[in-house]
Amino acid sequence: MSFLKELFGTEYPIIGLLHLKPLPGDPFQAPGSTLDGTIEAAAADLAALQNGGVDGVLVTNEFSLPYQQHVSPVTLAAMGTVIGAVRSSFAVPFGAEAIFDGDATIDLCAATGAAFTRCLFTDAWVGDIGIVNRDIASTLRRKFALRLDDLKLFYFATTEGDINLGGRSTADVVRTLKRTVHPDALVVGGSAAGTAPVLDQFDELASIAGDVPLVCGTGCKASTVADVFAVAHGAFVGTSLKVDGKIENPVDLQRVRQLMDVARSVRGDK
Repeated sequence: MSFLKELFGTEYPIIGLLHLKPLPGDPFQAPGSTLDGTIEAAAADLAALQNGGVDGVLVTNEFSLPYQQHVSPVTLAAMGTVIGAVRSSFAVPFGAEAIFDGDATIDLCAATGAAFTRCLFTDAWVGDIGIVNRDIASTLRRKFALRLDDLKLFYFATTEGDINLGGRSTADVVRTLKRTVHPDALVVGGSAAGTAPVLDQFDELASIAGDVPLVCGTGCKASTVADVFAVAHGAFVGTSLKVDGKIENPVDLQRVRQLMDVARSVRGDK
């Protein structure tokens, strides 16, 4: 039994993504937007995710575009404020992620009491925001110093649209991550949010990962969850749970219920 069963109650969790609206300081925050409005939207999305039956919730600054390599203090403070405002409403395990910034993510988890997180913690990547060079040695020492001994880390082995600067294959990344950082779980996704990964590669990656759970990072939906569970230990799901399947829309309760009905059937839940 992996930690997934202990934390989420199943070896194949569906972790719903709670995408926060643009936050103070984000260049595409709409004029007149308030943090109270962001909190209200987050509370509504959280209710839809939980009422629809997801096994866990990950809060991210999805719309803090363009992403920062080092998340600004105002963004981190705003995320902490929003999570704090809805924290008493969590009925499932929750996590938090400050996208692209592993150190900021660790700080956010420490401040909010998150049980798990997912981030691009390792390696060097190049894409729209330039060269992202992560320092996992520093990040893990930060986690240790904050005594986050129970915080579970889901490591991205791929990124959404960025290229590994060293040209390493995903298989090579998984192989070295297992040896050097002892990941709790590994995440493999497609080229963008809502885009399915190449499921055919999961068999090879799972054989390399061994007893480390391999989780689908993007593209899981009601019509593909059976295929995902055949090769991966669960999935993070965001876009397909939104109204009309569009990432910028609110979470759609009926879409969540539809996905979870299929997921439970495939898992054989009683």
